[in-house]
Amino acid sequence: MYRILVSEVMLQQTQVERVIPFYAEFVKRFPTAKKLAAAPLSRVLGCWQGLGYNRRAKLLQRAARELAARNIRSIPELEALPGVGPYTARAVAAFAWNTDSVFVETNIRTAVIHHFFPKKKKVSDADIERVLTRILPRGKARKWYGALMDYGAYLKRSGISHNARSDKYLKQSTFSGSLREARGVILRAFTRGITSRARLVRLLGPSRKAQMQKALQALLAEELIT
Repeated sequence: MYRILVSEVMLQQTQVERVIPFYAEFVKRFPTAKKLAAAPLSRVLGCWQGLGYNRRAKLLQRAARELAARNIRSIPELEALPGVGPYTARAVAAFAWNTDSVFVETNIRTAVIHHFFPKKKKVSDADIERVLTRILPRGKARKWYGALMDYGAYLKRSGISHNARSDKYLKQSTFSGSLREARGVILRAFTRGITSRARLVRLLGPSRKAQMQKALQALLAEELIT
């Protein structure tokens, strides 16, 4: 269950192709929840660099500490873990325990909209969940969702993607020049040993110093760096 949780957290807001090499390296370094729970945060963040949304790494480590301390066997217990919301809890339950849970992710969304809502302009996840509740083959959640995700990915590769018709659709903002980029630059430098505040805020040049100061303050407040 631990490794499935790692993969689901990594897949939050990140494409599968990008996740695969990071996942392989991460579980090699931290093969169990106990190993991840005991590791220094700096080592965890260093392994996460390049994947983005680094707060996920910190929350995943906190979740691992709870997994190492007690036996978690239900969706409500999963959902209560740091960084684990309703979708991630249900996805983990389906793939780890074959639980008949209902959840929606991008490829599932594409497949269901394609076949069940061919003309509807705005499709809610509640609409998709109602369809999934009807068609989920009981006792086969693991195989069903694996196949459905693969099918949705196939549709996208074929040029068919309906996610823009989802009411959850948001166009990703440009990374270059963003606060996200500034945060990533600071974290990478910090994990490589640059700990001077003055040096960190100058890493992207004088024109972005104010943004870098803002990013640094946010990282300190989140305790991603100290």
